[in-house]
Amino acid sequence: MNIAIFAFIIDTIIGDPRSRFHPVVLIGKLISFLERIYYREEDSDQKKFFCGAILVLLVLFITYDVAAGIIYFSYSIPWEWGTMAVEALLLAFTISPKSLAKAGRGIYALLLTNELDKARKAVGWIVGRDTAKLDESEVARATVETIAENTVDGVIAPLFFFMLGGVPLAVLYRAANTMDSMIGYKNEKYLYFGKAAAKLDDVLNYIPARITAVLFIIAAWLLGFDSRNALRMMRRDAAKHPSPNGGYAEATVAGALHIRLGGINSYFGKKTFRAYMGEAIERTAPKHIMEAIRMMYTATVLFLIFVYALLKCMGY
Repeated sequence: MNIAIFAFIIDTIIGDPRSRFHPVVLIGKLISFLERIYYREEDSDQKKFFCGAILVLLVLFITYDVAAGIIYFSYSIPWEWGTMAVEALLLAFTISPKSLAKAGRGIYALLLTNELDKARKAVGWIVGRDTAKLDESEVARATVETIAENTVDGVIAPLFFFMLGGVPLAVLYRAANTMDSMIGYKNEKYLYFGKAAAKLDDVLNYIPARITAVLFIIAAWLLGFDSRNALRMMRRDAAKHPSPNGGYAEATVAGALHIRLGGINSYFGKKTFRAYMGEAIERTAPKHIMEAIRMMYTATVLFLIFVYALLKCMGY
C-alpha cells in the first residue's frame, strides 16, 4: 500500500514527464511495431480479428514480463528502500492525475482570459473530436468529460489492478488501455483488427468504472456538491453512454455539478449525437473544469484511504 501512496506523491510532485523513454510511450511503440507486422488491409475480417488478438496477447505478455523483470532485478539494489522506490516509480508512470489536472487548468485559464482559439486547440490535444468551432461552454464540456472518464482509466483502474496483482498487473492494464486508445476504433481499418483490444479494455474497466462512480458520489458530498443528484444521474443516465463504462463517471460528475454532458460532437467533419448525461441546471462553464479536477483528486485520495483501511482490517 505504501507503494501506491508513494506513486501518487511522485505523480503529484513530478507528474508525467514527456520523454521518448516513458513506459507508456515505449508501449505505444511496441503496439505500432506489431501492428506493422500483423495488419494487412487485404486480409479477411476474420483474419484481421485473429491477428489483432495475437497483437493483444503479445503486448500483454511482453509488458507484464518486462515489469516483473525490472522489479526482480531491483532486489539486487543495495538499499533498503530500493525495490519499493522502483515499484513506486513504475506505478507512477501508469497513473496520470497531475497530467489531467494540468491540462484542465490550462484550458480553464485560457477560457478565463477569453483566449477561445487557444482553448480550442488545447482541448483538441485531450479529446478526439473536432474542436475548431466549439464555443466556451462546449470547450468546458469536452474538458469535464475527459477529466471524468479519464479518472477511471488514468487513475482508479491502474491503482485497482495494482491492489489485485502488484505493479506488473497495473502495467499490463496500462498496456491494454493504450492498445484501446490506438487501435480500438470502430472505423474501417480497426473494426475487426482492434476489436479484441476494445473488448479487453471494456472488461478491465468494468469494475473500476463503477468504483469510480461511488467515489465521485462520496467526493461530491465531501466537497459540498450535489451527491444525491450524482447518484440519481448515475442510475438514470450511465447506461445511455455508448461505452459500457464511460457513463458511470460522466453521469455522476454531471449530476454532482448540475450540468449536462454529452450531445452533438463532430469527428472528422461528421456530426454525431451522444446521449445526454445529467440535466442542464447550470450552463457548463470554466468553473466546472476546476470542480471536476477537485472531484478527481478527492476520489483518488478516497480510494487510497479505503484500500489502506481494508488492508489494515485484514491484517496486512
